[in-house]
Amino acid sequence: MKVTVKYFGLVAEAAAKSEEVMELDETLTASELKVQCLIGLAIADKDSVQIAVNQNLDETITINDGDEVALLPPFAGG
Repeated sequence: MKVTVKYFGLVAEAAAKSEEVMELDETLTASELKVQCLIGLAIADKDSVQIAVNQNLDETITINDGDEVALLPPFAGG
């Protein structure tokens, strides 16, 4: 299955790209895909990165073919 993964902020900087299409061989939850995408990236606090699937911030969602996934840096308030 193919999914589009978009990277934002410090995640995009660490990945050296803003977007990629990934071919997944297995069914994953959003949380599992997040771990897979962040492996090897120089991000100090990987737990602070959020993942959204089709603009829904729920790490328990199962990834489906054609989904749009976004890896988001920590939000700052002010």
